[in-house]
Amino acid sequence: MTAQPSRLPAPVEIDLDDKGRLTQPGSGAPVPAGRVAEHLSRRLAVPRWATDIHVYVHGWQTAPSSATRTAMRLLRQSVELYEAAPDRYPGLKEGYRPWCVVVRWPSSSLPTLKGYRRIRDRAHAMSAEGTGHAPFVLGHLLGYLDTERTDPTGPAVLANQNGQFLHLVGHSFGGRFLCEAVQRAAEQPPVLGWSTPHDPRRPFTVDSTLIFQMAAPRDAFVRHFGALFPRDGHPGAPLRGPLVLTHSRWDRATGFWHLRAEKAPGIGHSGAGAAPVPQFTTRLLPTHEVYEQTTLDHHVVNVDADWLYRGSRRTRLHPAGAHSDFLRPESAHLLLTLAERSR
Repeated sequence: MTAQPSRLPAPVEIDLDDKGRLTQPGSGAPVPAGRVAEHLSRRLAVPRWATDIHVYVHGWQTAPSSATRTAMRLLRQSVELYEAAPDRYPGLKEGYRPWCVVVRWPSSSLPTLKGYRRIRDRAHAMSAEGTGHAPFVLGHLLGYLDTERTDPTGPAVLANQNGQFLHLVGHSFGGRFLCEAVQRAAEQPPVLGWSTPHDPRRPFTVDSTLIFQMAAPRDAFVRHFGALFPRDGHPGAPLRGPLVLTHSRWDRATGFWHLRAEKAPGIGHSGAGAAPVPQFTTRLLPTHEVYEQTTLDHHVVNVDADWLYRGSRRTRLHPAGAHSDFLRPESAHLLLTLAERSR
């Protein structure tokens, strides 16, 4: 008899309004600026049993309930893969017990160029200075890990005394949302600060970032998100682990539509074309194949998913093509591998 996979706890849902303000569950009323920290402390109490914290941010034209289902499906597949073949993920010998935070934001618009551009700009506005609370969500999780960490002079990994790691997962415009939020969260206090923010032994880091079919120009990491990576005179960077980006030429949303809206194909169609750090290109692997360490151990990793993210006959006729065709066991295998290699 095949063992049943462990039950995956329900995620915590964090909702933002169209100005990027946190909202109260149920009423949808904005959280007063002076109570943001209290709200996050109450909503984001990380359970001690969790080994890994996954923060998922959805993309364009996604309903809140759909965002939650997508995040849970990915994590459920990752748990099933781990429990079916734990020897394939030796770094997780102490177990894999994910806890998920789903950040939901108003991403719907008319399927027009004007609508596309509105949601593109809104993805950045979720972290806008003065109103956007997205960086505070990440900042709270990182602050929690900082205060719980037993040895601040230990290895530069974002793990607390319970061995928890932080992983960011986004889709489409959710990738722009996350990159913007990470950059803002890494700024000086009061957005986020370690207790000794200038101590090089305590860098602000995220353990892995995985963005499926990112809706952004191929040079976005030069034009918009260069602060994510080490720079001359600034060896510290907000991302400790790799930034992994999937792409597929069957993705019409970041191909045809992105070309019309931003005068160039997007990362989700063709991969990142420029970055302030060296890049590496590899192929999405089937679940039975193991990623070599040298494949993923880079600042930016472009993952060619042409062979799998192709869409169905129905989606091939859809304006977005295979843009949302990432809900696959192979995607969960990549996500789980990144969690494993963070150890």
